[in-house]
Amino acid sequence: MFLLPAIIYVLALFVYPIAYNILLSVRQSSVIGLLQNTASFVGITNYRVAVTNPTLPGVIAHTAIFMAGSLVLQFGIGFLLALFFTQRFPLSGLLRSLILIPWLLPGVVTGLILRLMFDPNSGMINQVLSDVGLIHSPIEWLTNTHLALPVVVLANIWIGIPFNMLLLHGGLQDIPKELYEAARVDGAGRLRTFRSITVPVMRPVIAVVLVLGFIYTLKAFDVVIILTGGGPINATQLLSTWTYTLSFTNLDFGQGAAVGTLMMLISLVCALGYVRSYRGELRR
Repeated sequence: MFLLPAIIYVLALFVYPIAYNILLSVRQSSVIGLLQNTASFVGITNYRVAVTNPTLPGVIAHTAIFMAGSLVLQFGIGFLLALFFTQRFPLSGLLRSLILIPWLLPGVVTGLILRLMFDPNSGMINQVLSDVGLIHSPIEWLTNTHLALPVVVLANIWIGIPFNMLLLHGGLQDIPKELYEAARVDGAGRLRTFRSITVPVMRPVIAVVLVLGFIYTLKAFDVVIILTGGGPINATQLLSTWTYTLSFTNLDFGQGAAVGTLMMLISLVCALGYVRSYRGELRR
């Protein structure tokens, strides 16, 4: 009796924000227009203006670098740690729990901690580099247009490694031990065993990790906005932070919603591609 209203309510919770964002993206929205509900319909104008904005090519390039660097290193280091923790040794559980801390902390807290660490005058990074003699004057990590983006990428990698490790470690635990024992009997080395057993069996888990990593990295916002705010001079401006800048700095909510809608479409295409490939894997 109450099942249908509950389903409708749950669907509304998911659909309403998406629908409202799309509706906002096709209106010429200002603060007054939103408050008085007088924003005029402009069709795809906001999308056309956003796509032709001279800032967009740099934003796309920064987003691509940010995502490629984050995904490759998060996954690679996470996989190595997951393989490492399949071995039993004293305090392995405690060490694995400590590695999860960067992922468990709120993004704002992590951003503030990293901002203090990279502070040019009192930050730990410059202090350590100075103590070992690698630098002789403070480095402006977050205000240098050449260094800010690599710092932001490293920060996101540090946050994402525990998530990758956790999922991959769970997948490794589900691989039947008999497969490895049979490989040892056949004389297969570690590299051959990894390529012939671990990777094929882990393929669905790897696909999930990469798809989720892609979506989470695409929408990464809090750490970037705390560390650099998209600066200096848009050097770390990503699609996620640009949406915020357009909406709440430039007060152009229509363009901000248009960019946000494009981000949702990219995530949706990625998710649908995963579902399709996973169905093909199940059929095989």
